[in-house]
Parts: sequence; C-alpha cells; structure tokens
Amino acid sequence: MQETVSDDETQSLQKAEAQDGDLSDLLEELRVLLPGTQTLTAFLIILPFNPGFREIRDEQKVVYIITFLCSLISLMLFTAPAAHHRQQRPLRDRETFKNYATRFMIAGLIPLSIALVLAAQLVLFAVVRDRWISWSIAGVLAILVLALWWMFPKVTRDKISGVH
Repeated sequence: MQETVSDDETQSLQKAEAQDGDLSDLLEELRVLLPGTQTLTAFLIILPFNPGFREIRDEQKVVYIITFLCSLISLMLFTAPAAHHRQQRPLRDRETFKNYATRFMIAGLIPLSIALVLAAQLVLFAVVRDRWISWSIAGVLAILVLALWWMFPKVTRDKISGVH
C-alpha cells in the first residue's frame, strides 16, 4: 500500500531541509573564519613574550592591546554558536538558533575587521619603522575590508532584492 504525503507535509519537509541547508552553510562559513581568527589570536598571545616586544613604543602597545582584544572578541563571537548548540541539544528551534548564530557571526566580523587592519599596521611598523607608511597601508587594507566584507555584500543583496 502506497502512503500519500500531503502538500502541508511536503512543504514542512522542504522547509526543514532548507533550514538544515542554511545551518550547514553557516557551519561551513564558520569553518573558514575560525582558523584564521585562531591563528591571529595565537600570534598575538605569544607576541608580548618575545624579547623585542618591550622595546616597542607606547603607541604601538596601545595598538597591540586593541588588536588583541578585538581578536579575542571575534573568536568568542564565532565560537558562541557552537557553545549554544551544545547546551541546547537537542536543538528544538533551528530557525531561532540560525538567526542568533548569524548575528554572532556578523558581530564577530566587526572586531575581526579591526584586528586584521591593526595587526597589519603592527607588522608593517615593525618592518618599515615609519608611522606614516604603516598607517597608510593599514588604511588601504581597511578600505579593502570595508569594500569586500561590508559594502559589496550589501550592494549585491540590494541589487538582487531590487532595492535602490
């Protein structure tokens, strides 16, 4: 005897599959962001233990502290969905979880953007020893991050949805 599936059941299954697909996409994106953020944070953790760190200017120490804190905050925001998922197991409301996880990821991109630019400035200053050059190049990198991570997705989203 063949079992028939109602339209409502079919729609519910399709919605559940779409939500699982969205959740899988979210997890894949986190798998891209986490290793880079972890590596940056690890680099920043060991930096003060290098003998030459004591010789850097107070201005650069402030840049280091801001960079380090931004890196840690982004790492916490990127790992928050995994911590929440483990504590809420079994996950009952996938849609709400996905929405919160998405917000955590986007929020994590803000301090990561800052940390990347400031880390570049720290490295560039250590190499060229010129404040103007290191901040100028860091500024160009900030513009690239702003364009690629923030403006481009908004513009393409608005074009797709027909918003001008």
